[in-house]
Amino acid sequence: MSASEQSLNKTRELTKMALMIAINCISAYLIIPLPWSLSPIALQTCIVTLTGYLLKPKQAFITMAVYILVGLAGIPVFTGGTAGPGKLFGPTGGYIFGFVVAATVISYFKPEKYNFTKYAMIGLIGIPIIYIPGVIQLMALTKMDIMKAFMVGAVTFIPLDIVKVFAAAYLAGPLLRIFGNK
Repeated sequence: MSASEQSLNKTRELTKMALMIAINCISAYLIIPLPWSLSPIALQTCIVTLTGYLLKPKQAFITMAVYILVGLAGIPVFTGGTAGPGKLFGPTGGYIFGFVVAATVISYFKPEKYNFTKYAMIGLIGIPIIYIPGVIQLMALTKMDIMKAFMVGAVTFIPLDIVKVFAAAYLAGPLLRIFGNK
């Protein structure tokens, strides 16, 4: 591969990563607040899953880590337009940490060749990966017992998150073709 082809590939990869960071930031604003939960319904589960589908594992990790750093720097990119360490280390910040692991794991285990069913099944792995640190941090900071934290911080969101994973799996096919992956 020539130097110009390598440069072009690197530019494409960085562009995809920047695009996924931007889309994740935007998705944090698309929320439906729930009166019984500290977390709103957000589009981010879909975007985190899509990040795993579209990027290589290292790229997915870096993309989610940069998203966190942008929010820590005070730019309002966390759910509902919030930012800073108070949000990240607050009751719902564990879910944000889960984004990094979920996108990376989904990317690592996705099949080489796009297949809607296989992508959807791999994407479903991301849901508990996001919920576990989220519920643990929620319990630790609110002193909720595990059942209440699980009900408030996970059960409410499971059905719609499953739909979001299937939507991400559906979108991955055409986006992979557009990005020139498969």
